[in-house]
Amino acid sequence: MSKEELRSYRLNSMEEPTDEMLEAIMLGVQEHARQSTIKAKAELDRRFSEMVEQMRLFKASLNKDSAYA
Repeated sequence: MSKEELRSYRLNSMEEPTDEMLEAIMLGVQEHARQSTIKAKAELDRRFSEMVEQMRLFKASLNKDSAYA
């Protein structure tokens, strides 16, 4: 199925999609979900690493402050 054929079909259309159209639509949804999950995990990992670094710096500042007390 060509991209043009797939783009021309709308789910709210009065005509029923072919099995080939449904498969193409579902594969597109699957790929979009996969990419979205990868992007969300990367953002979560970035935030986690940032928080670990902030905690490390905070702990180091506490240790430095207690050395002067």
